[in-house]
Amino acid sequence: MFYEPRKNDHGLRYNPFKALVAPRPIGWVTTLSAKGEVNLSPYSFFNAVSDRPDIVVFSSAGYKDAITFAEETGEFVCNLATWDLREAMNATSAPLARGRSELEFAGLTPAPCRIVKPPRVAESPVALECKWLKTVALEPLEGPAKYHMVIGEVVGTHIDDHFIIDGIVDTAGMRPIARAGYHEYFVATPDTKFAMDRPPGG
Repeated sequence: MFYEPRKNDHGLRYNPFKALVAPRPIGWVTTLSAKGEVNLSPYSFFNAVSDRPDIVVFSSAGYKDAITFAEETGEFVCNLATWDLREAMNATSAPLARGRSELEFAGLTPAPCRIVKPPRVAESPVALECKWLKTVALEPLEGPAKYHMVIGEVVGTHIDDHFIIDGIVDTAGMRPIARAGYHEYFVATPDTKFAMDRPPGG
């Protein structure tokens, strides 16, 4: 089949786009407002885009608390969502009133960061402390921007030592989850990982 996204002429029950660009890592983002309010939200439009320096991005439909708070304080934290934390991650997507803690609602423990002020999720095996760089309106070919992308530089990284084996991070051992389309997710496990060497000079 072929369809044009602007015409929405795919004939399917739902827009397949999110099922086609998948799996996508989940940015489980903690932010802190200027008033001291904590927000924890999962974003499936998230990724690392640079490693010199380490830079991550996440985007949101509308100006939600995560973007507002990141801009107010200039900081945010990306926590790794894993299989063991899948229910808690999903719970933090609930539309709670501003000021109500998603961490408390999901039964999670806030832990202090070393450099930034927003807390990290203590139960998560990885947390990236980030400094906000900029917010970019994702302007389409036609019409106003509906999504805004936050760009941040990682200034501190927490890794559970249990998952460092022979000097290598055991990513699959942490069983990170990623978003697919609709209500579906993927999980990385040790038995599904594989390795390939790049071609010479690659």
